[in-house]
Amino acid sequence: MGKSFFYYISMISMSLFSFWVQGQNGICSHWKSHSFIQTKSNSLTVAQIQETEKYDVHFYALDIQMDNQSTDISGTGEIHGTARVTLDSVLFELFSTFNITDIRLNGVSVAYSRNNSAIKVPVNLQPGQSFEIAVDYNGTPPNAATNPLGGGGMSNGTSPTWGAQVTWSLSEPFSAYEWWPCKQSLKDKADSVSVKITVPSNLKAGSNGVLENVVDLGNGFFRYEWFHRHPIDYYLVSVSIADYQEYNVYANPSGAPGPVLIQNYIYDHPQLLGTFQSDIDETVNFIELFANLYGPYPFDDEKYGHCMAPFGGGMEHQTMTTQGWFEKHLTAHELAHQWWGDNVTCASWADIWVNEGFASYGEHLMLENLYPAETMSNMNDVHNNVMSQPGGSVWCEDSLNTSRIFNGRLTYDKGAAIIHTFRFIMNDDIKFFQALKAVQNIFADSTAHGVDIRDVFAQISGVNFDNAFNEWYFGEGYPIYDVKWNEVNGNLLLQIDQTTSSSTPLFTNDLELKFTRFNLPDTTIRVAINGNAVFYTIPNFGQVITLSQIDPNNWIINDASITHDTGLYVGINEVDQLNNITISPNPTMDGKITVAAEGDEELKIRVLDMTGRLILEKCFNKIVEVDLSKEKQGSYLIQISDSKAKIVRVIQKL
Repeated sequence: MGKSFFYYISMISMSLFSFWVQGQNGICSHWKSHSFIQTKSNSLTVAQIQETEKYDVHFYALDIQMDNQSTDISGTGEIHGTARVTLDSVLFELFSTFNITDIRLNGVSVAYSRNNSAIKVPVNLQPGQSFEIAVDYNGTPPNAATNPLGGGGMSNGTSPTWGAQVTWSLSEPFSAYEWWPCKQSLKDKADSVSVKITVPSNLKAGSNGVLENVVDLGNGFFRYEWFHRHPIDYYLVSVSIADYQEYNVYANPSGAPGPVLIQNYIYDHPQLLGTFQSDIDETVNFIELFANLYGPYPFDDEKYGHCMAPFGGGMEHQTMTTQGWFEKHLTAHELAHQWWGDNVTCASWADIWVNEGFASYGEHLMLENLYPAETMSNMNDVHNNVMSQPGGSVWCEDSLNTSRIFNGRLTYDKGAAIIHTFRFIMNDDIKFFQALKAVQNIFADSTAHGVDIRDVFAQISGVNFDNAFNEWYFGEGYPIYDVKWNEVNGNLLLQIDQTTSSSTPLFTNDLELKFTRFNLPDTTIRVAINGNAVFYTIPNFGQVITLSQIDPNNWIINDASITHDTGLYVGINEVDQLNNITISPNPTMDGKITVAAEGDEELKIRVLDMTGRLILEKCFNKIVEVDLSKEKQGSYLIQISDSKAKIVRVIQKL
């Protein structure tokens, strides 16, 4: 047993069944199968939602009074916007049980109409004209469990461990209107937001952006004034109120203009900081890592931070995550959302993968870079959870169902696993991370569909990702491989049969196979899969002890079986169809190799490295020189062919 070598095999294969290629029409069929893909409120009618499309929001301002004893709110919410068309009214949302004491249009009190949560303010606006609507309101948000982590848009509770009582918001996906007047549209990000929270003087109030002022109002109350000057989606605006202590650290992520504040509002309990300090401090490592992998931290001119609240998980409120506790997976996941979900937000809830799949894969990248010993078991756990049921799509067709939107098996685990698969399909980590950075640049401060990311992947890598997305993103299930192998006189013979667990008939991604060889290093080969049954002959492979693993690096969600089939002889004769070819020296010390052939027929030579990267491709007669002097040590593949036949040889550079 020794160092593993990789080389890419892409030889003649025979498909026993036609393989699945949908192309663009396959994608369109998914979109047409659901009459309304949810990007907006689930409480408005389609006609009411169309009314909200007639204006753009530029700025939200909240000036509210709260405490940590209840969810009661009183204050003012402002919507600043611009008409897109001629407008006679502006429609927005606020929960139906709130008491509204006044609504002002551009500073003047106006009449308004109210239909459950839909509020209409009469206007007379031409395209491009701006408006400001201020709503004075008070009341108690609903207590119904309207978000996936329990509670409504605003919750109140006590930590059973630390005794802290907290009031906190959690608006994803449709609950912002349950505590403030807003337009719930993913594609209409406000350019900025001001959040001012007046609380009793023994409390602190956290929110988005920069804490510009803490005003002592002189009557036992302080006003915390936060301002966030970046585009933000409605569900990412937050407040959290408790008897907090503040613990701050600083990070120096690449591309930042200076140190980035990590501002933590944690429970004011004497043992809490000692319990979580090292976990909180790790946020520094995580933000510096993700800045290298994804590009600069999107809000590096303001801050990142945490507000603790007693619920089972975290919520990636922009620049100020609300989090139940501190642990590396949870902290890395919520931080990754600042890139995937906050800077670039899913354009519809059907495409929640843009948020949760990439944040979940952020956990894996954190382990890969900082805790590599845990990487394999983590992806094993992810795959096993996905395969606990046979079907289900990452793309979320039922985009009004919060349980389906935030399904742990499909949205989170399968969502992360297929990004790992797409990385494998791209077969170039440099281009993979270039593509992630490109998505962050192209869709910064905006929204993206899953197919938008597909197109960036294809553009950066030069690889067509249509099949991959049709099979893994829109499709259901996973492949089940039955691999038969035999070795005859040093020639490796393979038969790979594929069935699937669900409705997707074929997964066309490549597959890696790891072999143990006699007196040779363990070797992983990569084979192309273009049918439900494919055959390969790999000449001069050496004496095989066993096929030890299918997909040894966990790139693919799959189930698999291995059979040593001594009756497998398919394809063995193609090895000898070209005669009198010499390749020397092999192995080579200096990387210089001569390939010579008898006869006058023109031949074609291709030289590939271990990952399938093409090093040389040209036609020649009789003799050709191959120069690998600038390549690294290892195994290389030489293919030589004429109009009728092909040979493949493995060479070693020492």
